Amino acid sequence: MSDTTPEAQQQHVEGAGSTSGSGAEGVAQATRDIADVAAVEVITTAAVHLLSAAAVKVGLADDPENQIDLDEARKLINALAGLITAAAPEVSDMHARSLRDGLRSVQLAFREASTIPDAPGQGPGEKYTGSTI
Repeated sequence: MSDTTPEAQQQHVEGAGSTSGSGAEGVAQATRDIADVAAVEVITTAAVHLLSAAAVKVGLADDPENQIDLDEARKLINALAGLITAAAPEVSDMHARSLRDGLRSVQLAFREASTIPDAPGQGPGEKYTGSTI
């Protein structure tokens, strides 16, 4: 049985992200590390995580028979499209272009994997990006 007392939970939270020292020192170090990261890097990292998860869910990974989940993929692609659309003016064109290319790839892979096709403009993320076909 696990220890789920409030004290144990607080110790777990304080120690999260800590690689050395006490929990408070670890949190302070993590905060300093985050403060050093540019917003563009945070945005692109979040987008890459969404893109990677969407790619797996549409069947573009090693084991598509066991990993494909179009319902989950639709949610991830919608979130990715919203993030890219909202962040495009804030990040450089170089970053936005590569993210849009990745988004389009998973949108097209979704259409290919789907047995019931969405109408043009109704596919995942297309309310933000326009139709992919």
